[in-house]
Amino acid sequence: MDVRRHVTIQRVDPATTGNGTPADKAPDPELGTALIPKERYTSTEFMKREWDDIWSKVWLLGGRSDDIPEPGDYICTDIGTESVLIVRQKDRSIRTFHNVCLHRGNRLRPEGIGSVEQFQCMYHHWTYGLDGKIEHIPDLSSFPQGCPPAGRIAPLPCGEWGSFVWFSLNPEIEPLLDYLDPIPQHLTPYHFERMKWTRDITVEWDCNWKASVDAFNESYHVQGIHPQLLWYLDDVNLQIDCYERHNRYLIPFASISPRVQLPSIIPPPIEHIMRKAGMDPAGYEGRMTDIRKDVQAYMRANGSKRGRDYAELNDDQLTDDYHYMIFPNVTLNTHADDLMLFRQRPHPTDPDKMFYDIWMFELLDEGEEPPRRPKHQIIKYGDKSIGLVLDQDAFNLPNVQKGMHSSAFEGLWLGEQELRIRHFHKVIDDYLAKGEAV
Repeated sequence: MDVRRHVTIQRVDPATTGNGTPADKAPDPELGTALIPKERYTSTEFMKREWDDIWSKVWLLGGRSDDIPEPGDYICTDIGTESVLIVRQKDRSIRTFHNVCLHRGNRLRPEGIGSVEQFQCMYHHWTYGLDGKIEHIPDLSSFPQGCPPAGRIAPLPCGEWGSFVWFSLNPEIEPLLDYLDPIPQHLTPYHFERMKWTRDITVEWDCNWKASVDAFNESYHVQGIHPQLLWYLDDVNLQIDCYERHNRYLIPFASISPRVQLPSIIPPPIEHIMRKAGMDPAGYEGRMTDIRKDVQAYMRANGSKRGRDYAELNDDQLTDDYHYMIFPNVTLNTHADDLMLFRQRPHPTDPDKMFYDIWMFELLDEGEEPPRRPKHQIIKYGDKSIGLVLDQDAFNLPNVQKGMHSSAFEGLWLGEQELRIRHFHKVIDDYLAKGEAV
């Protein structure tokens, strides 16, 4: 049976409901059917090419704007072998520079957030201002060569969008909004600035960073390692859209997968969606196939009672997962009332390892007390649960990575449901080609 013909999802007309996020289907690119070579996931040589032609050339997500509201507040974040400081200035702008003392290479701050009046190296007390300029060198007269050239740590491009701060290691990078296009138009209607931190975890996974990106760029694996989700979402009848660098899929929630039979009672995961919207599942008298639209109608009618403004969202956005991938390493499960954001970072030296950042945010009811910002946790996979679905992915991915080293495996054999992965590698190819042309 071709499950794609089992159910037809009725989508809203974006011209009549909501005035923000485009919901129309983008044309599918012609990307062929060739294998994706396994060496992209296992080779230290390819890892070096990625650093030279991708990581050092693109815009990267640094952190959350409301983590640095006041002058002197900073975010220190690592990417590969580099570390950067993103600092709120006295004029409320942000500036970014390498996290390194120009004297002997000491890191000025460990990864994390904090607040300072100035940055002082703990080794010999070289002191830097909030903008990275050298303010004091003890015994400067003992350096015949004087102060280092330019008198400051090399600055880096930075910017703010979507309540997040961004940076680039490329001094000649295009403007942030040009790079992100069309993401700002798509996601600004969600107003992430209204959502508050609920979770901040970094996990070291034994897989290449791209294996993790792949796992969150297709729904084909749901029936394999997330069978419980088949009674929660439609993993088959979804819309895939590929743009210049970035991509997305729109996946219906509060729906039953066509891979399974309709149950006689409402499954617990869909009951949870109903309760979260304010509905009482015990009193629901509609059909199973109507729940998704009825939840949307209820949220539309009652959102204002909770102080929630859904005016810029279409009806499908009230239930569904608008799942975006911002190249190269940010995936977002975007919902009307919450955001699950994942940042996949490469290991500095080992292509078989990566760092997986889990950032979660929730929209508060009107008058609800904001939660305290969660403490950043750093764990190794297996130390503790990160949630059933993510535990399932985390258990599977090291086996994927090990299997890629097999002599019997040549590369990724991708189907139509994995179009986002093929598009992801096309964008990688584009950046590698630019590097070869230089």
